[in-house]
Amino acid sequence: MILEQSQDIGKKMKLKIIKLKKQAITPKYEHENDSGLDLISIEDVEIKSGQSQLIKTGISIELPRNTEAQIRPRSGLALKHQITVLNTPGTIDEGYRGEIGVILINHGKTSFQITKGMRIAQMVIAPVIRVKIEEVDSLSDTIRGKGGFGSTGV
Repeated sequence: MILEQSQDIGKKMKLKIIKLKKQAITPKYEHENDSGLDLISIEDVEIKSGQSQLIKTGISIELPRNTEAQIRPRSGLALKHQITVLNTPGTIDEGYRGEIGVILINHGKTSFQITKGMRIAQMVIAPVIRVKIEEVDSLSDTIRGKGGFGSTGV
């Protein structure tokens, strides 16, 4: 039931896209049930081993109300070439209207060539929950408490 409602909501929402450059390619879902839209490079860029680069997509978006766009790595680039999104997931806020750029980093041992038309990342549109901030003197007790960073064992 929840999944059906979520799919219905998604069909009603629209992601508005402007091509800022003639060579820009509109993001699309490669398969019907994919969660991420492929983002595509509009430039040729070499990323040297251990270095990062901002890769331009030539598009700008208008997100549906109360959503964000999360920029995530492509698993094939990560596995085969050790190329990933540096600030994963990158966040595009609802109010941003500038060009989408993807910060890629090369964790591999050799340079990697990004080419025009290459799928470089995925963009997932996700709901955003905004909260009211309340400053308090204490928090409720839990079983976990302040335990973190390995506190639950190996």
